[in-house]
Amino acid sequence: MPVTGDVKAVDASQPGDSQVQVYAVAPRDGATPNEVVDGFLESMTSDDSDFRTTRQYLTKEASSGWKPSALTTVLAKAPNRSDRPVHDSDRGTDEVSYTLTGEKVATVDDQNAYQPLAPSDYSSTLHLVREKGPDGKEWRIDMVPDGLVLGQSDFKRLYRSVNKFYFATGRTEAQSTLVADPVYIRNRTDPATGMDTVTQAVRSLLRGPTDWLRPVVASRFPPGTGLRKGVTSLTPDDSNVLKVPLDKKADGTGQRTCRMMASQVLFTLRDLTSARVEQVELQRSDGSALCVLGADQAEEYAPDGSSGGPDSQYFVDSKGHVERIPGSTRGSGEPEPVAGPFGSGSLQVSAVGVARDEQTAAVLSQHGDALYVSSIAADGELPVPAVTSKAGRARDRLTAPSWDGRGDLWVADRDPGNSRLLRLAGGMGKPQEVTVPSLDGGRITALRLSSDGVRIALLLTREDGTASLKIGRIERKGPQGKEQVSVVDLRQAAPQLADVTAMSWSGGSRLVVVGKEQGGVQQVRYVQADGSTPSSGVLPGVNQVLAIAAADDEQLPLMADTVGDGIVKLLPGDNWQTVLKEGSALVYPG
Repeated sequence: MPVTGDVKAVDASQPGDSQVQVYAVAPRDGATPNEVVDGFLESMTSDDSDFRTTRQYLTKEASSGWKPSALTTVLAKAPNRSDRPVHDSDRGTDEVSYTLTGEKVATVDDQNAYQPLAPSDYSSTLHLVREKGPDGKEWRIDMVPDGLVLGQSDFKRLYRSVNKFYFATGRTEAQSTLVADPVYIRNRTDPATGMDTVTQAVRSLLRGPTDWLRPVVASRFPPGTGLRKGVTSLTPDDSNVLKVPLDKKADGTGQRTCRMMASQVLFTLRDLTSARVEQVELQRSDGSALCVLGADQAEEYAPDGSSGGPDSQYFVDSKGHVERIPGSTRGSGEPEPVAGPFGSGSLQVSAVGVARDEQTAAVLSQHGDALYVSSIAADGELPVPAVTSKAGRARDRLTAPSWDGRGDLWVADRDPGNSRLLRLAGGMGKPQEVTVPSLDGGRITALRLSSDGVRIALLLTREDGTASLKIGRIERKGPQGKEQVSVVDLRQAAPQLADVTAMSWSGGSRLVVVGKEQGGVQQVRYVQADGSTPSSGVLPGVNQVLAIAAADDEQLPLMADTVGDGIVKLLPGDNWQTVLKEGSALVYPG
């Protein structure tokens, strides 16, 4: 304990050391109702197996019925209890009630799915009775809501975000690609199941995708497959090989399907263990090997949808032509014009979107009223516009285009009189209008497609001019080539930001966002696709960002368009550095 030195304020919301275990304290003999409630709330933040100590604050009947894993409610701060209890008028002094209050910001359901919420008032009631115990009457809680109630700092200490992976539906087996499905699991042993972190992740994977993503992905594990009974710990051996014992449901699985199952496990655990899992062995119920898959063999299912090499950066130069910075230079190389009509010629462009194979690009005309698509790998003539907008003002015309991992091109027309979202299958042909049934009065002013092709990030601008970030699920119905496409089930991706001005996907389940909190200054931060914010989400400040660009490969630099400093880049662990004083609309493929 220090006895000298300055006194410093400590932010109680800072995440604690994830290696520190917290043990609950049982209620003392003769504990007052205040002490019982406070002890119960504190014990919910512990690592106690099956919440055994937490249950000691409940009556026997309430303990047997309480389901702590049903729902986790996340509050901005730890819950407040009312200062004084309310006495039950019919039972005199033997029954009291307390009100718990706070600001609710998120929930985590029994599928481990995180749901961000616009901050709202939270209120619930705990009812206590004096019941006979071995040493006389003791106060205990006899009515308690299912689930846990935690402040944000405790939630971040106890839980971690994990991406589990499933295969996108509606694609041939040769095109099979994995899609990240983010969930939250306990940092260490889960009190409810007794499972370590790796086992929790595998168990969650086997239970199937979360409800929001389920309509567009599928697992290769046979329905109902689980871990062999009694398995609570999965640990890679000295050779970083992880053996996963499955139950009888998986015994008859063929080799091709089994290898796809193993790839789901490998990618789910990729960032979860201190040493990377190099090989997964799935086992039958009798312990024999079902199949074995190495990390290098799983790359054919890689979820990033990349072209296989480092992505180049593309931007519009001062003459309105498209130039490329070679990907191998990590943003430091000399720009060079692309081939074809966009790299030279009479057309001046204002924005560019490059297909993920880096063979084709789509550009907007100088005033944003026409979209052109052409090769950037071979010379050719300027094609006729693929899409046009009739809006009177440039800001009401077409958005910057974006390509998904399937090779489809997306653009939105912001025309107030004919607002629409359009998709060009394969980047060619007649644009198809995509239905978006739940815009809630907002208008699409920017869009970005995820590499897996099943999610779209939309900036929706309200009548007051502020914009919010929503993520929608892309559903396709009908035969390939004639499918009907819609964007459904929009959900908030950055509810903590009152105004979002730019965004880009950064990997399979993360976005980088430029925006402001209510009354705050502009900031650049990461958000997860489920709307949660990682502990290290806020990035170094940079002045007046107009646009942001990130690659599928998270090791490539983050790039930004700024007022005054031109195009700047940010490498991991570094500060922003100027790349080009002149140039705009920089993008990575996609």
